[in-house]
Amino acid sequence: MQFFIDTANLEEIRKFKEMGLLDGVTTNPSLMSKEGKVDFHAHIKQICDIVQGPVSAEVVSTDSEGMLTEARTLAKLSPHVVVKLPTIPEGIKALAKCTKEG
Repeated sequence: MQFFIDTANLEEIRKFKEMGLLDGVTTNPSLMSKEGKVDFHAHIKQICDIVQGPVSAEVVSTDSEGMLTEARTLAKLSPHVVVKLPTIPEGIKALAKCTKEG
């Protein structure tokens, strides 16, 4: 079994990591907004540095090209980033392109 925490709070992430219970982190824009005015990309990188496992980072664009641009940027932040796309027609288009790009 794997344990993923659904948060963007660095202290919570560190707490669960120290307990030996953390395999990954899922985030989303609303969880990130709870952390105040943070640099989204830098914050995701910090989470990846702590976890050293899968860290989901969700795009906020609603069109496939915007999602694809965001996905490329997010994927470059860390090998631990797992890009989240919305399951809407535009998200499916972006997913197909992301899959082709690896």
